[in-house]
Amino acid sequence: IHVFLPPLMAAQDWLELVAAVEATAKEFGQPVVLEGYLPPSHPGLQHFSVTPDPGVIEVNIHPSVSWAEHVQRTETLYEEARQVGLASEKFMLDGRHVGTGGGNHVVMGGATAEESPFLRRPDLLKSVLGFWHNHPSLSFLFSGLFIGPTSQHPRIDEARDDAVAELETAFAQVTRDAPTPPWMTDRIFRNILVDMAGNTHRAEFCIDKMYDPAGPSGRRGLVEFRAFEMPPHARMSAAQMLLMRAAVAAFWERPYERRLVRWGTRLHDRFLLPLPCLEDLRDALEELGGFGFRLDPAWFTPHAEFRFPKIGAITVRDMEVELRHALEPWHVLGEESTPGGMVRYVDSATERVQLRVSNWVEERYTLAVNGVGVPLARTDRVGECVAGVRFKAWNPPHSLHPTVKAQAPLVIDVFDRWTGRSLGGMTHHVAHPGGLSYETFPVNANEAEARRRSRFLAMGHTPGPMPQPQAS
Repeated sequence: IHVFLPPLMAAQDWLELVAAVEATAKEFGQPVVLEGYLPPSHPGLQHFSVTPDPGVIEVNIHPSVSWAEHVQRTETLYEEARQVGLASEKFMLDGRHVGTGGGNHVVMGGATAEESPFLRRPDLLKSVLGFWHNHPSLSFLFSGLFIGPTSQHPRIDEARDDAVAELETAFAQVTRDAPTPPWMTDRIFRNILVDMAGNTHRAEFCIDKMYDPAGPSGRRGLVEFRAFEMPPHARMSAAQMLLMRAAVAAFWERPYERRLVRWGTRLHDRFLLPLPCLEDLRDALEELGGFGFRLDPAWFTPHAEFRFPKIGAITVRDMEVELRHALEPWHVLGEESTPGGMVRYVDSATERVQLRVSNWVEERYTLAVNGVGVPLARTDRVGECVAGVRFKAWNPPHSLHPTVKAQAPLVIDVFDRWTGRSLGGMTHHVAHPGGLSYETFPVNANEAEARRRSRFLAMGHTPGPMPQPQAS
């Protein structure tokens, strides 16, 4: 029997009604299914939900009061999903191993709104915002494929050029010594923590449920961190949560007061590449360690390898050239009319890769991609350089630059300027090199790996004379 629960205002009324239903079901031996309205909000009532969402199953678990409890619940969730054939990872048509796109959002607060650390100490939100802003790796390493200013979790400085100055103005109104009422904290940050269209929910830091004076459902002392995608393993998810807990605990003891960095175009030029992103992560962890909360960077190695998988590498004489996937923002395009109505396409035609060379002699050699010289930037290691290559991988019907032809495959050569010859190279295909079009997704990891391997060739142009690479 399906029992529809009506909307009730008092938690006690809801408990008495459910108890009556339970007693009746027990008396008659009749199983029941409860449906209808959720119970009224009350600190003593907890619930979790399993909801179908486009492309994923959304599971909202109840709050954990201890680290051990959270780890146990996370491992249980992953195991229960595995037993029914669900996973938090998938393989794309080209064999690339990625997440499902489902969020692994972190909601933090207290057992009650009065106990929330963000309401007891409004400068805590300021500290977390400043720390995340100064370490862009925290915004990009744990997120999914859809990043950038039109994603569901844009950074503050991705949407507006003047956002950092506005954030500094807001920071000046929140200090540890001067008490700030909860409703004032909401007013100070509400119109800054938004996306390009002013949506407060589609932001990296969502405070819809922190202390919104508009209604009781928004006054729970909760802050939601949205730039997290569901990783493929429970321990990877736990590591993400541990990072958040460490940051909140650290800044409770010592507020983060460092000046905000104006990243500008460096935000995407640098931190969407594996090497600079991971170096920034190590800096962030070292900074947390200075606050008394040490996290081992090795705990996040699986995140790095999953987020920036290695495509291939070659050795030319005593030099090594490594090619890795990098990140590329997807932008929402302009509205277009279709028979089904107005639509907005997402431009996924552009990809980005990172080239890293070691034992490099820049006075002699040029790294060429499709006949164009790549400007290399030195790293802290002697003879090591790195560069990012952004290219149009394919030509879909709708893209940002429809007249620009696809620039794949990428043919990479180590050009010797002294002899005018190519010493060796490699080729990266974004599709099957034989022109085959995959019609089905890989059935398992072995088939996915085979597809990835088929797209990488450890040769560029035929070793020998080649034209001088063009200047980029």
